[in-house]
This record gives sequence, structure tokens and C-alpha cells, in this order.
Amino acid sequence: MANRSTPPARAGEPSYLVPFITVTILFGIFGFLTNLNSNLMPHLKSIFNLSYGPAMMAAVAWFFAYLVFSVPSAKLIEAVGYKYTMVISLFIMVVGALLFVPAAKDVSFPLFMAAIFVLATGVTALQTSANPYVSILGPEHSAPARLTLSQAFNSLGAAAAPLVVGRFILTDPSKVASKASIAHTVQGPYLAIAASLFVLGFAIMFMHLPAITATRDFRPASEGSPMMGRSIWSYRHTVLGMVGIFFYVGVEIALAAIAISYFRTQGLSSIETASLLASFYYLFIMIGRFVGSAAMKWIGADKLLAGLGVLGVGLLLVSMSTHGLVAIWTLVLCGLANSIMYPTIFALGIAELGPMTSEGSGIITMGNVGGAVVPYLFGAMADKIGIQYAFIVPIVCYLYIAYYGLWGHKPTR
Repeated sequence: MANRSTPPARAGEPSYLVPFITVTILFGIFGFLTNLNSNLMPHLKSIFNLSYGPAMMAAVAWFFAYLVFSVPSAKLIEAVGYKYTMVISLFIMVVGALLFVPAAKDVSFPLFMAAIFVLATGVTALQTSANPYVSILGPEHSAPARLTLSQAFNSLGAAAAPLVVGRFILTDPSKVASKASIAHTVQGPYLAIAASLFVLGFAIMFMHLPAITATRDFRPASEGSPMMGRSIWSYRHTVLGMVGIFFYVGVEIALAAIAISYFRTQGLSSIETASLLASFYYLFIMIGRFVGSAAMKWIGADKLLAGLGVLGVGLLLVSMSTHGLVAIWTLVLCGLANSIMYPTIFALGIAELGPMTSEGSGIITMGNVGGAVVPYLFGAMADKIGIQYAFIVPIVCYLYIAYYGLWGHKPTR
């Protein structure tokens, strides 16, 4: 891929507003699909009689795709550019969504895992291209705020997922005739998802998006410079950012995946009510991202990240030590703590990488595999010592994120 600088906008040139809106819509889509998968845990428990740990295999299958395909996705960006990487990723997601139909028909756990993995492969490529694309649609100093604003719509999509799961997928096992009847509830929603992604893929294909390939205007580096001779793994703030994403995605998905079951252990008997409260978790993430995007005009993104890491620790300590509505709402309010974490860690991690931005994006996106590891570890501990005591796992994640905001994000010179 040729590395071209992005020239300053001149009179008569198209603005970045339409591309920004387009990519922001994609953020909403992969937020919806990621959380839809997370909320399948109770569904899989009902079909296959699983405990918390094995049911978390849905998260393992989803986020293992990030470990496998993040770096190849960065290479794909170099080969075909950001726009066509987005298009290819949408068509891969269509295939993954369609695989849920035979998985439900055969009531096959391996097929469910395969469908989740393929769908996640497309989402991996979409995130690897969309995150840096939004970051470089403007000056570097405002990249965290810009990415946080787009991620707010990711949270809007994620907030809708528990409502869809509760309304169209989850069922009361005592009210259905067979496990096959429970499994078949996923077919209609995933067929609708496949059709929507297919149409969107063609729409993006014929849409004009600026071919931004490098960002030397405000990230000084050029072909032949010493920077280009360094391995991307030598950038400490990028590697630590990957670890930060690992812990953040792990804590976000672990809390989302356990939420409905946890709320029911705290006295909520209705699946619909528990699903609604689970959606509030993502609504708080969305609200926090809108507020955080504005707050970054006055508060440094790194300081805000550290403060919210400490807030997450405090909320989970309260949830561990209480019961009922207090325990429920302190977990829901973790959405506020989580709000700006992903976009801020991502933007800080690719800072000052110049033409190596796509490589840095691939490395950092690899950290999404935390969504496979942390929820499984959390679920296994919940089986052994109970959900509330298992909150020690996400607490450790929040402590690392606070560290990254205070010290780990600083680029070495």
C-alpha cells in the first residue's frame, strides 16, 4: 500500500463528515453483534445444560478470532485499503450469520461455535479498519475524543442487543417442548442480520470514502526514516495498549455475559426485566462516551481513563459486598466506568506511529482476545466460588487500566 500523507482540506474538497457518519454506523453494528453474542450465554446454557464456565465458550469462540485475524486484517488494509477491508469484513459477517441456521437446525454446539467464530472474523477485520480510520480523520490531539464519539454509537448498538435477545431469542425452558425449540429461536434474527449486512456491504462498496493511508501531517515519519526500521513490538505504549485492550474487553464482556444470570440471582425472576437492566449497562457506556468526548476538551484522556479505572474497582467492591438492588445497580453503573476506556486506550496506543498506524492497529486489536480469556476465567471462578467473589477478576482488569492511564500510555522517545 502506498503511504500518502493526508493533505489539509481545501475549499471545494469534501469534508470528512459523511465518512465519519458512515463508519460510526459500522461501530453500532459491531457493537450490536458483539453484545448479541455475549448475551447468548443463557441461551446456550438452556440448550446444552451448561454451567457458567462452559457457557462462556461463546465468548471464547468470538474473541479467539481477534487473536488469529487481527494482524492479517492489518495486512489486508495495507493491500486493499480501509474501505474495501470494511466491505470484505461485512460479507464475511454475512456468512457467519447464515451459519447460525444449520447450527440451530441440528442443535449442534460445535456448529454454534463455528458460526460465532466466522461472524467474529468479519467483526475483527471491521474493527481493525474502522478504529484507526476514525482516529486519522482529523488531528491527532482530538483522536481520542473523535473515537470516543464513534464508540458511543457502538454502545447504542450493544444496548439494543439484550432487548433483542430477551424478546426474540431467550425463552423460559419450562414453556417449550424441546431443546430444539429453544435452539430454533435464533434462526429468524440471524437471517435478518445476514440480509442487513449483505445490503450494507454493497452500499459501502459503492460509497465514496477518502483513501487515507498514512497520517504524516501530524505524526512525523516517512519512508526510510528510523521509525520505519523499528519493529512495531518495540513501541512500549502500543504493546501496553494491547494489554490494556485485553483487560478492558475482558471486563466489559465478562460483566455483560454474566449480567442477566447475576441479576436473577439477586431476586429478579423475569427474563425480560433482567434483559432490560442488562441493556442499561450499555446505555450507561453510551452516555459516558458522549459525556467523556465532551469532557476531553478540559480533562486529559489519560487522566480520565485512570479515574474511571478506579471507579470500576469501587463499584465492583460494593457489588461484591451487597445484595439485591444495590448489587444489581452497582454492576449496571460499571457501564459508566467502562465508557471511554476502549477508544481512549486505542487512540493512546496508536499515537505517534505515523505510517505504522495500521500495524499498530492490528497489534492493539489483537488484545480483543481478552474477551475470550477473561470471561472464561470469570465464569470458571463463578462456578467454584460464586459470582460475587469472582468479581476479583474484573477488579484486577480495572487496576491495570488505571495504571495505563497514569503511566503506561506514554510513548518512549
